Amino acid sequence: MRQHGKVRVRRAVISRLLALAAVAVLPACEGTITKHGQQFRATDLQAIQPGMSQDQVRGALGTPATTAIVGDGRAFYYISSTDTQSSFFLPTEQDRQVVAVHFNQGGTVQDVAHYGLKDGKVFDFISRTTPAPGGKDEGIVKSLFRNLGKQQLFGNT
Repeated sequence: MRQHGKVRVRRAVISRLLALAAVAVLPACEGTITKHGQQFRATDLQAIQPGMSQDQVRGALGTPATTAIVGDGRAFYYISSTDTQSSFFLPTEQDRQVVAVHFNQGGTVQDVAHYGLKDGKVFDFISRTTPAPGGKDEGIVKSLFRNLGKQQLFGNT
């Protein structure tokens, strides 16, 4: 009878250890969220007003990720993204935002656009429109969203 009691105790100990191991592994399955680039609040973008110089915009928002000549002026593009990664799998990009600050020929702010995806299409959250075909930066913005959701080849960079 004593032997039977030892087996129960061992089984109980093993069951508890397995339960603890399962609880310890669960957080690894949830994944890690990583944010890249400039993360702006609505108030940051509201601070950019028509007539501001390029230096004033850099002072308020920082250095842009890229710039381009667009139409008759120039544009600064600030890009941010959110990735998730579960345990040892490659990260997958879940969200991307692009803030475009357009300047006129004189080098002052003409307008600001805040692009993201809505219903699978590029959408400007400020003007609440999709970029018009042939618009001033339609091609650039679409190319910045082209590979959204694909896994990165070399992990987080």
